[in-house]
Amino acid sequence: MRKLVFYVPLTLFLGLSLFLLSGLFSDPMERSSVTINRPLPDFRLPDLMQPEHFWTPEQLRGETFLLNVWGTWCPTCNAELAYMTELRQQGVRIIGLYYVLPDDPMFGQRFDLAELQADVSSKLAQRGDPYQFNILDAQRRLSLDLGVSGAPETFIVDAEGIVREHHIGDINPQVWRTKLAPIYQQWAGQQ
Repeated sequence: MRKLVFYVPLTLFLGLSLFLLSGLFSDPMERSSVTINRPLPDFRLPDLMQPEHFWTPEQLRGETFLLNVWGTWCPTCNAELAYMTELRQQGVRIIGLYYVLPDDPMFGQRFDLAELQADVSSKLAQRGDPYQFNILDAQRRLSLDLGVSGAPETFIVDAEGIVREHHIGDINPQVWRTKLAPIYQQWAGQQ
C-alpha cells in the first residue's frame, strides 16, 4: 500500500511534465484549421468603402485569391502591407477582410463607419494598398466561422471557393516563398 501511495504522485508528476514538455516544442503559429478543404462559409457582407455593395462567396469565385484578415489597429498587419502590395503588383489577387475590434466603452472604442473608412484610406495610402477591395466584417461572424483568432491571418481560396490554406501571422518574403506561394501557385495554375 505504501508503494502505491508513492507511485501515484510520481505518475501524475511525470504525466504533467510530459504534457508541458510537448508544448515547449510545438509551434504556436501552426494549428489545424477546420476550414481547410471546405467552401468559404456563407456570408453577405458590405464592402468597407462602398457599404451599399454586398459581397457573397459566389461573387468571389472564378480566381484563386488570398483572403487577408486585418485591421489598422494591428501593428503586424500594418507591417505586412508593403510586401503584400508587391505581391499584388506581381498578379496575386488579395481581398481584405477587415476585422473590427469589438465596441468597448472601457477603452473608448466605438464603431463609426466614416472614421473607419478615413483611417483605412490613410493607412493604405501610407503603407501600400494590396487589396482589390475590403469586406467589412463588423460583427466578426465570418471571421468566427473561418476560425480566426486574431489578425493578421490569411486564407488561400481556390477558384471554386474552397479554402486551401490558413496561415496565422504576417506574410513576409520567407513565409510567402516557403509556405504560401507553392500552395497559391498550385491552385492558381488549375484555373
